[in-house]
Amino acid sequence: MVVTYPLKPTAQDTGYLKSVWETIDAASCPLSYNFHLHTIASDGKLTPVELIEQAIAIGLKGLAITDHHSVAGFKEAESYLATISLEQKNLPQLWTGTEITSQLLEVEVHILGYGFNPEHSAISSYLQGDRPQEKAAQAERVIESIHQAGGLAVLAHPERYRRSASQLIPAAAQLNIDGVETYYAYNNPQVWQPSPGKTELVQALATTHHLYSTCGTDTHGLNILQRL
Repeated sequence: MVVTYPLKPTAQDTGYLKSVWETIDAASCPLSYNFHLHTIASDGKLTPVELIEQAIAIGLKGLAITDHHSVAGFKEAESYLATISLEQKNLPQLWTGTEITSQLLEVEVHILGYGFNPEHSAISSYLQGDRPQEKAAQAERVIESIHQAGGLAVLAHPERYRRSASQLIPAAAQLNIDGVETYYAYNNPQVWQPSPGKTELVQALATTHHLYSTCGTDTHGLNILQRL
């Protein structure tokens, strides 16, 4: 039997996404991959088309638009990429993404979802623009919903919360989270680079708990090479 595969992975191809995450290191972001980007669909300043144009200009291999509780920016970017795909080659891979405000160990955290089916009933309630409340906001429920929709769940910037990464990452691992945002520029340097010390701590915890490490600029401004 001959098995054929699509020439380009889809936005819900988590198998390919996992294979990419296995290669991620401190040099991967922001010029090769970027898994944390915001547009005007939530609290960013870039339109989805502007964001994609920047991604193409710098030669980004893959990205995810992770607007808060929304996939509107992703859908517009996906449509734009489809429109130009006949004329341009080597376009970046785009995965579905979102950022969901959650509760873990009684503190607010943000959980990133990737590669999910945005039309799946398990996750649709998290994509209406508003942060979840009460039981729906519990990290266990958020992670489970992402998984039910076929996606992967990642703890965003684990050293930005009222509890330490040393507390939060083991707790998230117990809830079957898939990864952590290991490479992150907490102090927003002008030349983006993962924060020393914090990166090493998170990386060690990810290894200990057998979690994928991801990277992202968490762009909210007008330049996808910066956070603000």
